Amino acid sequence: MPDATDLLATWEAGIAASGAQRALLLHALARPAEEAEWLLAVPVGERDADLLALRRTLFGERANVRLACAECAEDLEFDFAIRDALRTAEQEAGHPAITQPPGDHQPSSDTSADTAPDGQPGTAPIQLTKGLWTVLLRPPTSADLLAAAGVPAGRARAVVLTRCVLEASNGGRRVAAADLPPAVQERIAEAAAAADPRADITFDVPCPSCGQHAKALLDPGAFLWEELDAWARGMLLDVHLLAAAYGWSEPEVLALSPLRRRRYLELSGHA
Repeated sequence: MPDATDLLATWEAGIAASGAQRALLLHALARPAEEAEWLLAVPVGERDADLLALRRTLFGERANVRLACAECAEDLEFDFAIRDALRTAEQEAGHPAITQPPGDHQPSSDTSADTAPDGQPGTAPIQLTKGLWTVLLRPPTSADLLAAAGVPAGRARAVVLTRCVLEASNGGRRVAAADLPPAVQERIAEAAAAADPRADITFDVPCPSCGQHAKALLDPGAFLWEELDAWARGMLLDVHLLAAAYGWSEPEVLALSPLRRRRYLELSGHA
């Protein structure tokens, strides 16, 4: 488990970073023994599963999410168990309701994916056929999201598509990924989602005000970052208060257990 020093270093490095960069920093916390190249090559769903597992280690099993109803703008709040979100490894990619048990994942008949060799992240290439079209692709990785984060929002999907389509042909004629028709692009997105279902963790949340159901897409990187940010700011306040009260250095305060730190805050009149 990362210690307080590691968590604060990650928080400091991520303050001015993009969402994709923050997710990579957090993944490095979850997988400290892995090299940067390995982390960049991991499919997004596998990375997100690691981030949820890290969240459970740091902050517990239950998690709370807030969102606005798209129909009436009512503030909605719900909680879920991390284990339920992680269970999407075996369920069908789509939109599971938070109150229902997950179903079994059934891959599409025209796709295939195999586990990569031991020690290598990702899946084997997926072959997709649609009419005369044949496409060889792979699920998006952290490296793909980083590349997409560096372009205007309207071009991000095209960047990911170009990077993830390894080969495409129509009736035996090679076609560039950027020239694929929308219907084929949509089928590619479906095939990638089926191969990496943990990359799309969505909850169906009923609104008590209007009765509509809101779709809440869980972004484990952004979700975990918000909690780390709140924890880090609280920890720095604790360091400030205890340093002022007792003259301790930051490493000395961080070395205290949470229980002892809280007790010293109480004794100094700050809790």
